[in-house]
Amino acid sequence: MRRPLLTFAVLLTLAIGSLGAGTADTPPLPDRMADTGGGSQLITAEAPDTGSTTGTVTWWERRGGRWAEAGSAPARFGANGLAEGATREQGTSTTPTGLYDLPYAFGIEEAPAGTRYAYRKVNEDSWWCQDNASASYNRWVEPRPADCRADEAEHLVSYGTQYARALVIGFNYERPVRNRGAGIFLHVNGRGATAGCVSVPADAMAEILAWADPEREPHIAVGTTSGPTAITRY
Repeated sequence: MRRPLLTFAVLLTLAIGSLGAGTADTPPLPDRMADTGGGSQLITAEAPDTGSTTGTVTWWERRGGRWAEAGSAPARFGANGLAEGATREQGTSTTPTGLYDLPYAFGIEEAPAGTRYAYRKVNEDSWWCQDNASASYNRWVEPRPADCRADEAEHLVSYGTQYARALVIGFNYERPVRNRGAGIFLHVNGRGATAGCVSVPADAMAEILAWADPEREPHIAVGTTSGPTAITRY
């Protein structure tokens, strides 16, 4: 009986070693994506599936011609999971999937040391308009214009925890489509899932802001591990 047991143990060790080698040979996530935005920095926000409210945010950069992980943190998504960004509807509490630019940063607190992004400081007159009837739809307004109803806008200073520091995600931003959604950010965690944003712990948000360099054209890719909204498809 000793020889068969020894043979089985050797085969099991070889099999485990083979699996490990396969994992080590898997290209980093950015190399498996259809597009990374053309820059040399990238943030990925990946959830297990569209029903997930948690996942992982990882920030990557090109080093010596290769993508390397610069940092990672647990992430939170919309209370109703994720939805394809091209067809997402406003008010669904879903995080839109897709590949987006990061126009600028903002926050109630001061920018972390080393921040190179344009950083807009929140004050009592700062609002984000989500009113579909307003000319300022999906824009920071200061003060809030008459055509943007207060109950259809976010008073940014009221979100002391979440908007302590944040990056604007360029979803539906350049040419806003009404009813698609407004005010999608990468921000600090609140008490639970988001209303459609991506959130991370406060220390991770500070680290991302100190790391991100607009001259390296960082983008954010949001998606799932597999399926029609797989992050590798964007």
